[in-house]
Amino acid sequence: MNKFIFVSVLLFSFAEVSAQIVKGKIIDASTSSPIENVKIFESDSEVFVFSDSEGVFEIEVNSNSFSLELSALGYLSAKYEGMPNSNSNLTISLIPSRENLSEVIVNGALISKSLQSMPAAISILTSGDIRKTDPSNFAQVFNSVPGVYVNQGALNTTKLNIRGIGARSQYSTNRIQAYFNGIPLTTGEGDLTIDDFDAEAISTIEIIKGPTSSMYGAGLGGVINMYAGNAEINKTQIGISLQVGSFDTNKKTISASHGTENTSLFTTFSDLESDGYRDNGSYKRQSGLISANVFTENGNKLSFLGNFTKLKAFIPSSINENDYLNDPEKAAFTWGSSKGFESYERGLLGISYLHHLSNSLTNLTSIFVNFRDAYEPRPFNILKEERVATGARTKFNLKTTIFKFASELSFGAEYYKEWYNMQTFENLYQDFEDRGSILGNSLSNNEQDRSYANFFAQLNLELSKKLNLETGFNVNTTSYSLEDLFIQDEIDQSGDYRFRTVFSPRIGLTYEIEKGKNIYSSVSHGFSTPTVEETLTPEGQINTDLKPETGINYEVGFKGNWLNHKLYTEVALYSIQIENLLVAQRISEDQYVGINAGKTNHNGIEATIRYKLDLNDKIRIQPYLNAALNYFEFEEFTNRDVDFSGNRLPGVPKSTLNTGFELNYGTNFSFYTNLLAVGEILLNDANSLNTENYQVVDIKARYDFKIFKNFESNVSAGINNVLDEKYASSVLPNAVGFGNSAPRYYYPGNPRNYFVGVGLNYVF
Repeated sequence: MNKFIFVSVLLFSFAEVSAQIVKGKIIDASTSSPIENVKIFESDSEVFVFSDSEGVFEIEVNSNSFSLELSALGYLSAKYEGMPNSNSNLTISLIPSRENLSEVIVNGALISKSLQSMPAAISILTSGDIRKTDPSNFAQVFNSVPGVYVNQGALNTTKLNIRGIGARSQYSTNRIQAYFNGIPLTTGEGDLTIDDFDAEAISTIEIIKGPTSSMYGAGLGGVINMYAGNAEINKTQIGISLQVGSFDTNKKTISASHGTENTSLFTTFSDLESDGYRDNGSYKRQSGLISANVFTENGNKLSFLGNFTKLKAFIPSSINENDYLNDPEKAAFTWGSSKGFESYERGLLGISYLHHLSNSLTNLTSIFVNFRDAYEPRPFNILKEERVATGARTKFNLKTTIFKFASELSFGAEYYKEWYNMQTFENLYQDFEDRGSILGNSLSNNEQDRSYANFFAQLNLELSKKLNLETGFNVNTTSYSLEDLFIQDEIDQSGDYRFRTVFSPRIGLTYEIEKGKNIYSSVSHGFSTPTVEETLTPEGQINTDLKPETGINYEVGFKGNWLNHKLYTEVALYSIQIENLLVAQRISEDQYVGINAGKTNHNGIEATIRYKLDLNDKIRIQPYLNAALNYFEFEEFTNRDVDFSGNRLPGVPKSTLNTGFELNYGTNFSFYTNLLAVGEILLNDANSLNTENYQVVDIKARYDFKIFKNFESNVSAGINNVLDEKYASSVLPNAVGFGNSAPRYYYPGNPRNYFVGVGLNYVF
């Protein structure tokens, strides 16, 4: 009897040791938010459970070591191996998958939700979308977004406009806010340089189209959120790649990553050089990035981001119609004679911490600093710039119940401070033949301090299982001070200015017609402030009557999955009414004066179609179509006593069509085609000149294979502008000729060109 009791106790104790409980929490690798309905499968016992609404799970394992397989809709599957420990809980992060577009989580919104449930026109560009294009020309990927058009005069001369907003910009992107891992990229004056970043450094891009000031402050056109690459869980790898192409283009890249269940480290460095298609068009850029995340208990996350860019790029500038038609490789005469270029060093650093204060309350706080030191010899003068900016953003998210409705509240603040010094000097290139730009006497010396503060809040209410309400607002204050340090003239531009406080509300509704099919409507407000230069009169005094440009966006749309998630469609109809239109009047070759000149109407329709067709177990074809048709006009616009009311807005195409397909054979071979068709673009406010329609076809192929067990390799090749189309890749609206010269409206696009690449990756 005693032996029986002893054996029973022994067996019971062994069962207690063998059957143990593993507890944990599943979170999103990008946002650290909990993931519901994750399937957790224990390989040895074949037991599985699902995570609850807080991402929490408990599973029984039957051995001292265990292996968990995790899977969830919208996320990459992952495996976790470990040993039971009753004293701690696991925190496991999953990387979002971009396979089913509608399930993608929009991280850039104040309250993260799936793309399909957002009452806004939002486009997502994944690493797969970026891979389809030429890696040496990252900015072109934005042309695949309906409603977005890229004017690209050269690799370093890129202008984006969203729904026609920003189309009147002369040389740079403005009226669009942009962030990289939550760090502002747009300057205090609203200028944005998007082509500094390397394609291999980016995992995802989110473009929220239309006025977004309720979330981000001064962003009349929209906002671009870019996110750095991530390391895969339990994987360490290092890779190198080389690409060569036409115009003596070559690009060298090295990257490394290390991932565990609670850490992620990703770093990359690239060196890009090109002689360019046109004279005086050589380009050299070096760029490095490091992104690190550390996950602690309860899903808290500490993140660090660092990016550095060094660039020297010569500028061929725009040319007149005769040169565009007959000698497109030619640089503008004065830019070629002065060998004009721009060079700068630019960096940004940021740290953020996401803390779960409770199961229903989280806080995300970020601090950052960025800088830019630039030198730009131009025919009319030489510009030296120094810019340093710092700031912080904090956001609280609270899940609660209001009037018995499930709801989530987000609120917080953002502060941005920028110190900017600008000096100009004479360019004596005409006195020294064939030597290029020569620094002369000082012409101006200004210091500017710019700052803004945003206070924002958003409330999401689940009015029913099918109907959701989203409403919010932003309050912005913007100010600057200008100190004129140049004492050789009698003009003193010093002064302080504060724009009036701007209140930007937003409201949106989403209704689920049936599973996977949603309609939405929204009304949102946006604004953009004038630059310091635009506020100065020709006499150098500050124009205190100048007002921010404001607009209201009315929008309805549909987002839907069909054929068991094989077909995804989006349609958006919008109307944006802009008041106090800011017009930069050119009064000399290098000086502009801003005026509030009237109103514009931006009306349009955008559509997206994506389809996945599996021909057999190995062959998949994914055709796509992105299209935009618009009618942008001046409602009221009088400039220099000329009435342009009723005319169409210059600088933006009437229509764009981006279509093609991706062909995959197994997991090794991919073939990409893309057609970009662009309608005519008006060149001036009078609508008397326009470009011709054009179509550009690009193709690319890539083959991935293993050399040895831990060595992975790939080869790729592509042709840009297969049909050798002659077109203007960028235009300068309302160009003015000086010294009896013809206006220089055109930047010629590249002719047919080629590239090939090879990559090697070692997995530890």
